[in-house]
Amino acid sequence: MKKVACYVVHDGHLLVFTHDELPMTVTGVQIPAGSIEPGESPEEAAVRELFEETGRHGQVVRGVGIQRYDLRPARDEVAVRHYFRMRMTAADVAERWTAGESDPSHGESGTSWTCWWIPLTDAHVLAAGFGALLGPMLAGTTAQ
Repeated sequence: MKKVACYVVHDGHLLVFTHDELPMTVTGVQIPAGSIEPGESPEEAAVRELFEETGRHGQVVRGVGIQRYDLRPARDEVAVRHYFRMRMTAADVAERWTAGESDPSHGESGTSWTCWWIPLTDAHVLAAGFGALLGPMLAGTTAQ
């Protein structure tokens, strides 16, 4: 399964979200991410997923790397994630807002989450392996 993961950075902070209806012990702290659709480039998917998951527009700054992530036992799937450093203009790191999906890709009912900015120094708390390429992203290198 080809996926994208978005490291949206602004003023020393990383854009994250936590689910509103599900406990953090199940979902953890996440970043905007999702599947690459047929005919779509990873960069296009990153821009689309950022908007779909946050309601905010952003731009790709650069590719950070590619990582394989085994989602088992949660799902019988191995994701190939394309990570991108991204930016949003006029972001406010003190802001929190609600976003969500009315038609999730895995057949669940609609869900909502709260988007917020975490200091990069605290981003080690990301769930589901999403923090794996933070080091190369911060160092300005690319991991393959």
